[in-house]
Amino acid sequence: MSRDVGDGPYDRLILRDVMVIDGTGAPAYGPADVVIDKDRISRIHLVGHPTGPRLQEAERPAHGPGGRELALAGHTVLPGLVDAHGHIGWPSIAPGAQYVYDLWLGHGITTVREPGCFVNGLDFVVSEAHRAERGQIAAPRIHPYAGFGLGRTAPFTTPDEARAWVAEAAGAGAAGLKLWGYRRDIFEATIREASTLGLGTACHLQQSYVSQAHSLDAARWGLGSVEHWYGLPEAMLDGRRVQHFPAGYNYEDEVSRFTESGRLWRQAAEPGSARWAETVDELVATGVTLDPTFNVYQGLRDAARVRTLEWHADYAAPALWDHWQPGSGGHGSFFSDWGTEQEVLWKENFRLWMAFVKEFRDGDDPRRRRAQVR
Repeated sequence: MSRDVGDGPYDRLILRDVMVIDGTGAPAYGPADVVIDKDRISRIHLVGHPTGPRLQEAERPAHGPGGRELALAGHTVLPGLVDAHGHIGWPSIAPGAQYVYDLWLGHGITTVREPGCFVNGLDFVVSEAHRAERGQIAAPRIHPYAGFGLGRTAPFTTPDEARAWVAEAAGAGAAGLKLWGYRRDIFEATIREASTLGLGTACHLQQSYVSQAHSLDAARWGLGSVEHWYGLPEAMLDGRRVQHFPAGYNYEDEVSRFTESGRLWRQAAEPGSARWAETVDELVATGVTLDPTFNVYQGLRDAARVRTLEWHADYAAPALWDHWQPGSGGHGSFFSDWGTEQEVLWKENFRLWMAFVKEFRDGDDPRRRRAQVR
């Protein structure tokens, strides 16, 4: 795929008359000219009072030869957003990688961590990352995370096998690893070896392996980030390693899987309890990151609203739309038997989950954090 979309790069690009949000917590201000030299913001130049006189043209920065300016009065500029869990996509459900890149860029996402490189493969994603960095494709910066065992045809049976695979992934250009959990000794060896080699680690601690290790176990070994919410409530279960599953539960049945997931957080310790607070404190102390991916779960609380959003008609690719239809068999297409009872479960799930994430965010001040939850 060659660069056939977008303009530039320019020696100098000036965004004229914009409001600026700088991402530090400071309030918006403007109007200003944002000057970008090559790929760096070199200057933010206030050009006058919002309702008063502006600087004369001669007093404002010029784009010069090989440059360009955009008149953007009424627009706001803010730092690029980072999507820490974004898949380039399966060829069977997306019309191409550029479709995904365009959606990311259109939403202001300028950096993406690609967790898994599943169908496209690590070589492709590493190549795309290099091409994006050089400006050869119109795409965000990409950090390729190799899915655990990518390229193998047999499961890992020893920690040494896992360590060898980690070294292979590093040599192939992976920036990190996407994990799911595994047998406890192999899982620990993988995380520790990745850390030794300078690779990042992200883990979706799926229920198939959470009896081997939950989020706090993995964080103690040096896990970089906990994906979604898996493994968090399991770290706070009382007297058990896994949640209670009904007799008819089937992990491969998407409706069953997501329905019962909606009951999990209330099986864990209560907000404000000693077990809850101790878990948050230790997670914060390990330096692990939580990557909740809240947006992908919105449909569990209001499936009808998500399915009828007006922009689907213009931007949802037909194959992608078909994949997400209830009962299509695709991952996440569990709405075929989804009703008010499931959405009520997930409303409470969100309340507890968000309380946990908020406490984690406020981890630098445990007294304030606990007071807020109570």
